[in-house]
Amino acid sequence: MSFRLRVLGLLMLVALAATAATAWLTLRQANRQVQETVAAGRQEVSRITGELRAYGFAHGTWEGLSPTVAELARDTGQRIRVVTESDVLLADSDALAGRQPRAPGSQPSVLVDPRPVLRFPEGRVPRTSMKLTATAIADYRAVMAYATCLTRAGAEVTAAADDFGVPRISADRRPAQCEEPKPGAHPPTTRDLDAVGSCGTEPRLADCLRRVFNERTASAAPPRLEIRLGVQDESPPTLAAAPTVAVAVGVALAAILGALLLSRAVLRPVRAMTLAAKGLGEGDLSRRVPVPGRDEIAQLGGAFNRMADSLQAGEERQRRLIGDIAHELRTPLANLRGYLEALRDGVVEPTPELLASLHEEAMLQQRIVDDLQDLALAEAGALTYHPTEVDLRELLETGRTAHRAQAEAAGVSLELEASRPVFVTADPDRLRQVVGNLVGNALRATAAGGSVTLALILRGELAVVEVRDTGKGIAAKDLPHLFDRFWRADASRGRATGGSGLGLSIARQIITDHRGTIEVRSTVGAGTTFTIVLPTAPGGGASGGC
Repeated sequence: MSFRLRVLGLLMLVALAATAATAWLTLRQANRQVQETVAAGRQEVSRITGELRAYGFAHGTWEGLSPTVAELARDTGQRIRVVTESDVLLADSDALAGRQPRAPGSQPSVLVDPRPVLRFPEGRVPRTSMKLTATAIADYRAVMAYATCLTRAGAEVTAAADDFGVPRISADRRPAQCEEPKPGAHPPTTRDLDAVGSCGTEPRLADCLRRVFNERTASAAPPRLEIRLGVQDESPPTLAAAPTVAVAVGVALAAILGALLLSRAVLRPVRAMTLAAKGLGEGDLSRRVPVPGRDEIAQLGGAFNRMADSLQAGEERQRRLIGDIAHELRTPLANLRGYLEALRDGVVEPTPELLASLHEEAMLQQRIVDDLQDLALAEAGALTYHPTEVDLRELLETGRTAHRAQAEAAGVSLELEASRPVFVTADPDRLRQVVGNLVGNALRATAAGGSVTLALILRGELAVVEVRDTGKGIAAKDLPHLFDRFWRADASRGRATGGSGLGLSIARQIITDHRGTIEVRSTVGAGTTFTIVLPTAPGGGASGGC
């Protein structure tokens, strides 16, 4: 599976999971809120019907109901429309609030019956006597007439049900034309109930008595009400799942689109690097990739380009090396071949001087081959080393002694500056090879009357070796190429005067293998200084005294 499909699939999975979780939480929260809203609505409906029933229960009429309806509408925020069963309008909260009455909603009306519910003592239901029913009817008729009189007179009427459910009326202000019936005049007494006897629970008889009671009191009780709540086209407290689903789908689509754009932005440079890598594999070392931006992909592209530059530079060095080797070997081999053919044909006499010259030329070629072999082994990490503890002061003294004759012949002063021995862990033969190469180059670059100095300096845990000369120096533009193979600062120098051109490359690799560094600084007309820095052996900086 391609990277694009993997990224797209992963992001789709994450997006769908996040969307599903969000939708589930949203629906759950919304359902809870809807349930709370419905419960609150039921409480409001229960309050409205309860207070209206209490009003009819206490007053015996619906006259004066408007203030109660207006107060309930203000408290609950509901639009309340009250009509009788015969569709007679009693009150409308819109009209009471001074608004144009709105069309009632589609919710079913709520029935309010103010008549009392006849109750019997638990476990005691009259069986043979209708005295209780008749007494309760007469009592209710009297009480309702009295309540109606008080209400019309403007008194504040309250009611409380007695043991049988018949209201008992009380008022703060009693008009003169109304007299409150004496307590106990009409309702049955406990003795009357006891006279009936305990007959057990008979729901059918109790229902019959209640039905008779309701029929007898219907003409005296206020009519039942039909209460309409809400207005037409009012949104019910339900949850619409469609918007939530639409939002979830939108989020998923946005995540998928983002995944596509992200994968495109990621895969475009990756695809370019893939094509460039194929080109490199096919030998086109000039292929590069664009590096826009500064993010990780751009850093990867930059690293790829640097790798391609390194491969191209290595290829060019290899080609140049082959050309340099061919150039270095062609001329001397041609000379050797010419002399050998001349000797074979008897054109030239085999004198001792000629044979010595041919031997010297062969040794020079052998030296080039040996240097190439050493360099190849060093760069491959296969050059053999035999590390021991080496006194650098002694090693420099040995190098000075070995080149003293060459220095005297050239008229150059060869000096040593080393006040104390400094020990390092290294291969002494390889270090002498490096020092000999640097000293030989310095002597060749220094005119008669100049000087070459070997200096040893201890800097903390580092041993510093400097080879300084007072020669003509090296131009700044040539310093970066000084350690290249077969490169000579003076193009006029040949193998006899300038060496094979591999010595500095070998020296740098040997020093690098010893965990050291070699640097050069030069001023034209003043001289050149090569600096070698090596880590000292444990305790090597303290050995030897002053």
